[in-house]
Amino acid sequence: PGWIGRTVPDVIERVEVLVSSPSRNYVTLRLTTRDGIVGLGDATVNGRELAVASYLRDHVGPLLIGRDPGRIEDTWQYLYRGVYWRRGPIGMAAIGAVDIALWDILGKRAGQPLYALLGGRVRDRLATYRHAFGWDLPALLEQVDAHREAGFENIRVQAGVPGLDVVYGVTKDNTVYEPAGRAAAPAEEIWDTEAYLRSMPGVIAGVREHVGDAVGLLHDAHHRLTPIQAARLGKALEPVGMYWLEDVTPAEDPEALRLVRQHTTTPLAIGEVFNTIWDCQQLIENRLIDYIRVAVVHAGGISHLRKIFALAEVHGVRAAPHGPSDVSPISLAASIHLGVAVHNFAIQEYMGYPDLVHEAFPHAWHVADGHLQPGDEPGLGVTLNDELHHADDYEPAYLPVARRRDGTLTDW
Repeated sequence: PGWIGRTVPDVIERVEVLVSSPSRNYVTLRLTTRDGIVGLGDATVNGRELAVASYLRDHVGPLLIGRDPGRIEDTWQYLYRGVYWRRGPIGMAAIGAVDIALWDILGKRAGQPLYALLGGRVRDRLATYRHAFGWDLPALLEQVDAHREAGFENIRVQAGVPGLDVVYGVTKDNTVYEPAGRAAAPAEEIWDTEAYLRSMPGVIAGVREHVGDAVGLLHDAHHRLTPIQAARLGKALEPVGMYWLEDVTPAEDPEALRLVRQHTTTPLAIGEVFNTIWDCQQLIENRLIDYIRVAVVHAGGISHLRKIFALAEVHGVRAAPHGPSDVSPISLAASIHLGVAVHNFAIQEYMGYPDLVHEAFPHAWHVADGHLQPGDEPGLGVTLNDELHHADDYEPAYLPVARRRDGTLTDW
């Protein structure tokens, strides 16, 4: 009798963790409720895919069976505060995947796209940027021109370094670059910071001269500089008028950005390796950066990312999430929905995907005139083509490591 007039809540009935490799390795979480509603989450941690898959299968998944999928914040707190070992990319990616999947379920239950549940649109379209690279300036300009012709107004530019045979993020044949090599161990590259600092300002200045002032130029230093080296680079690039200079120093040392900030007005962006609001807190509250780049999956999902962006908004820092090809179209969908609904969202990285990935993850989000749109399908608007997700096609793949000319390992 106590249940008369009540609606019995739906519960999570099935938890699946899929490790598949449609052109690269992805970890996908699929939750199915008793009512048959399916929610998808991305849990990919590049080079550590099996670790997060095991964490989901062996530890998190069993805790979800029988839980109300509508209690999204409570589930987040349960998975974060309910364990002794907190934070870190593996645990937070697992929580992020669960959180994204629960928001997907909520949107489907409501019959609304996710952005509508986050307060609705604050912008009509979402700015994005693409990656351009070339071993020398002419090759780089060729890709820059191609992106501009496709309608992109913001472009990340990377180039080769004289005297080096390999540079992360660049290929000599100007083809699509895939940084993760399929091998039993990471490739080792030789790096020369001084050679990079001598050449890169001139290359980027050449791009600016070619494109004029209307194009936003971005550049990534991949955490490889000391604070004073980063300050030198930022100062040298001031005449170029950069959209931002990214990841100039190792992200785990927030005080390094204070020194950089004291010496240059070039805008700074960092945070793609951060996992929680506490990683970002000092940088945001002390206004040591201009853009925070946490990725939705690696920072605990939509619920936690909203809190990071709210803190950033109060301090005049803008959101610009990581969007590489090593997070799946599920993560990108979540980021795009956030992007059109969060006021201080600036720009979304879009590295792009091979055709096979688009086929494996059919999605409503799309690129139009150099901008991203989330689509209006309920939830995230992403489904799975199960025929392209095979359980036996995983192969180890790692990003390279870098050594200085004397053999000393340096920051990635």
